[in-house]
Amino acid sequence: MKQIIGKERSLKELLASKKYTIHYYQREYRWGKKQVEELLDDLTDQFDDYYDVDHIRKDGANYGHYYLGSIVITNDESDRAIIDGQQRLTSITLLLIYLENLQKKRSIEDRVKIDDLIYSEEYGIKSFNISIEEREKCLNALFREESFNLNGQPESVQTIYSRFQDIQEIFPEELKERALPFFIEWLIKKVYLVEITAFTEQDAHKIFVSMNDRGLSLTPTEMLKGFLLSEIRDDEFRSSANDLWKEKIYKLKTIDADSKEEDADFIKNWLRAQYAITIRETKKGAVKEDFDLIGTEFHKWVRENSKSMGLNRSEDYENFIQKEFTLFADVYIRLKNYSLKYDPEYEYVFYNANRNFTFQYQIILATLDVKDNPEAINKKIKAVSCFIDQYIARRVFNFKVVDYSTIKNAIFNITKNIRKAPIEKLGNILLKELENTGFTLETLDRFYLNQFTSRYMLHILARMTHFVEEGCGLNTKLGDYVSRTIKNPFDIEHIWADHFERYKVAEKFDTEEDFQNFRNKFGALLILPRDKNRSFQDADYANKLPMYFGENLLAKSLNEKCYLNNPQFLNFKNEHRLPFKNHNSFSKNDILDRQSLYKDISKLIWDQSKIKMLLS
Repeated sequence: MKQIIGKERSLKELLASKKYTIHYYQREYRWGKKQVEELLDDLTDQFDDYYDVDHIRKDGANYGHYYLGSIVITNDESDRAIIDGQQRLTSITLLLIYLENLQKKRSIEDRVKIDDLIYSEEYGIKSFNISIEEREKCLNALFREESFNLNGQPESVQTIYSRFQDIQEIFPEELKERALPFFIEWLIKKVYLVEITAFTEQDAHKIFVSMNDRGLSLTPTEMLKGFLLSEIRDDEFRSSANDLWKEKIYKLKTIDADSKEEDADFIKNWLRAQYAITIRETKKGAVKEDFDLIGTEFHKWVRENSKSMGLNRSEDYENFIQKEFTLFADVYIRLKNYSLKYDPEYEYVFYNANRNFTFQYQIILATLDVKDNPEAINKKIKAVSCFIDQYIARRVFNFKVVDYSTIKNAIFNITKNIRKAPIEKLGNILLKELENTGFTLETLDRFYLNQFTSRYMLHILARMTHFVEEGCGLNTKLGDYVSRTIKNPFDIEHIWADHFERYKVAEKFDTEEDFQNFRNKFGALLILPRDKNRSFQDADYANKLPMYFGENLLAKSLNEKCYLNNPQFLNFKNEHRLPFKNHNSFSKNDILDRQSLYKDISKLIWDQSKIKMLLS
């Protein structure tokens, strides 16, 4: 092996006007929303420890450092390739693009130069610093704040686009104003990685293997297992516990091929759900508490809190693995499977996962008790996942974010309030938690599509379409309506085409903004297969109406033919007293009528009485 160089570098030193490639055999970018949430949460929490509203820009020079770990690169004669660390560096690039976009409306003196950390120019040609041809068009669209068609794009490109949307949603509002230049400057100058450079690709891979595969750096899961097993005195019991642990960890790691840390995610959710008592306060300088420490070093937290967890004797450690670990691992595996594939009996787990609500596993696991029988466990899974579905819906319908950093303290309080709750009390507790949100469904009169709700609108419209079709006895597939991987996925359809001049006079719009506000109302939307959505989009309503009749039932209901010789639909309509009616034309008043219909459908779907029914 030739010379190896290790050096700590700030993001500015690492990225400014530097070019990197990623070799074809490891180009997939696979970070999920959870990893992006944790990265942003760590960065913003650390920044909050230093920032003060009274600071001026030069005070940032005294802010502390933060380390993001190490990366391995090769710097041979042909190229400079990232061997280990592309997930973090790609995510950091997306964050920098987002921050640069935020800066565009600010004065020059209130900006921080970061464009050279994102792209650079050689021989008059601009390209991104992490240079991969298949990603260029997508990154360009994000940088220019343009729309981008994901149809037919590679997996990494689709994931990059999704994670950028996550950053837009997650990034704290309080950092977007005065604190923004402070945060950007701290990020690029005070956030460090250790750059390990090898001068051949072969040597770089040897370093990577040494760091990750040879046991020189045990994972937190492995260290936790070592501690728990070391406290079991009997060799036979210890061996049995070890076999059981390995069996469950293997199953956890093979749930989802794209998730490399499912075992650690499970343990964090389990310990937070069952044992965490405290969480870091939101004020400046607050220290990390149970919730936060479990997220970063759960193996150490268990060692330091074993007594309060009831782990005092060898027998306690045996039971902890044989009974508790086994129960919670099995339930978590079930939940992950329900989240990946629609199961009508556990439908709400799928709905919550489809909206990327990463807290659902913690909340569901919180209610479980090792004394629960299988029937009680099943009821708790169904009822609590239904509660979570309604919790998310109430916040979204009231334009309130459900991102990690904003609601983690509220979710932690819910977790503690429902911890090990018996079946007979759980329903009332969950209903009380819904009431405590202060949000209802009455605000649906003003619900509409905007940048925030666009993340959820397809799911909402899919749920409504599925609910109506299922209620009419049709063979409906919700999984197809929300899937982004099928050949011809569904998209949001605006019933009004995007032509202001077409509606300006007839509907008496003074401005295009007024027109867009009406066009984006909840009641003016449907879902259609992507190819139909594109072929219909410029047509006027008279031409769209007969074509809608060939689509899903919610779209068909606009056409008068839907109300002829259709007893199942009419029975469903009358049973639920839903104001369905055909619309031969589609004016402002028709949109408002449709908005009222959608509100009534939503109130049936997200009816809180379902929570107690699932516990009965």
